[in-house]
Amino acid sequence: MNNTKTFVSLALAIFVTLWGSRQVASQSVEPTFEVVLMSQVDWNPLNPARGDQSPRAGNLWGDRTESGSSGFLVKFEDGFASPPHIHNVTYRGVVISGLIHNDDPNAENMWLPAGSFWTQPAGDVHITSADDSNNMAYIEIDEGPYLVLPTEEAFDSEEKPINVDKSNIVWLDASNITWVDRSEMSALVDEPKVAFLWGNPEDGELNGTLVKLPAGFTGKIHNQNSTFHAVVIQGRSQYQVPGETEEKTLEPGSYFGSEAESVHQVSCEAEEECIIYVRTEGKYDVIPT
Repeated sequence: MNNTKTFVSLALAIFVTLWGSRQVASQSVEPTFEVVLMSQVDWNPLNPARGDQSPRAGNLWGDRTESGSSGFLVKFEDGFASPPHIHNVTYRGVVISGLIHNDDPNAENMWLPAGSFWTQPAGDVHITSADDSNNMAYIEIDEGPYLVLPTEEAFDSEEKPINVDKSNIVWLDASNITWVDRSEMSALVDEPKVAFLWGNPEDGELNGTLVKLPAGFTGKIHNQNSTFHAVVIQGRSQYQVPGETEEKTLEPGSYFGSEAESVHQVSCEAEEECIIYVRTEGKYDVIPT
């Protein structure tokens, strides 16, 4: 797999609001919400053909074994190394914990730590390895089912693989976005930040970003479009489900999402900043309170 030394950001393509006085637009369709705690994930073999030698996987949204898009967690045993193989579909991955290597079979190990991002094109021969006692990643696909196939079925999808180490992620705050009035941010010691990973963040277009919330953050994420999927990558977040009295604690690997325009009440515990992966259609606002 190609080693990406730098990361090119689509900074001017998305509108991320970072001030508390912004008014949330009225919603024309009643949103529906879903929360899946890490403790609620149902684990089963990622590749049933390998049985106990397979990594474990658990769906967060959608179903990877059926048609349509889906997002799921994968756990690897310490020292896991797959044989060379391909997939029938392209997938994206974000490392949640441990160290993960994903590359062509003859490449030297390039361990991706937590917070790193990679893509694996359909049809491309590769291996996947893990080198820690607690290895876990979030994986998503745009069209299922997700299959593991032998190298004899390799094909050229014309897509290129990407490895982005967490040290190459480019984080942007209000100072990098010219249309945000920084006078509204003066009360904030630490500002939320965003990193652009893939896609076209225009209305109706799918895209993926990382959102970094400072320790002690309290606020809202306003999803302006129909589909919103979010997975906690780092830190402990508190999430208020609309209509419920108690907040839910979201450990890394936990999920929250919605359909239709929606507002998500979220906070980050004081001990550590939080990083959340967001897959959505179009734009969203991060609004500190």
